[in-house]
Amino acid sequence: MPPAHRGGPVLLAAFFAFGALVSSLTAAMLLAPGRWSDIIWSLKPSARDDFGLLDGWAVPLMLLVSAACAGTALGVWRDRRWGYRLAIAVLGINLAGDLINGVLRDRRTLIGLPIGGALMLYAIARERAMRS
Repeated sequence: MPPAHRGGPVLLAAFFAFGALVSSLTAAMLLAPGRWSDIIWSLKPSARDDFGLLDGWAVPLMLLVSAACAGTALGVWRDRRWGYRLAIAVLGINLAGDLINGVLRDRRTLIGLPIGGALMLYAIARERAMRS
């Protein structure tokens, strides 16, 4: 693809790379709590308690999210069809989670719906364009 048309895929890949970084950092903070992680937890103190509700599943879940985001970032960066398909799946799961959490618990998470929806529509459009 010509460099002039790489803006969207580069930004989408960066978004997922950031997701991989944040979710792996979260797993590290859960595995090795301490003063260093307390500083980061102070950004959203309730998050540590929320992860605590997952019992022993929080770290494996965060590692799975990190792997999914890293794989998506790589696939989108390389402009591969499978990368966009993975992006659609990851965004779809995230949108469902935001919707459920927004309806049942915290309405603030509903802000993720238009953002995630726009990213998902972009990924769908790119994947469809690759079919033709």
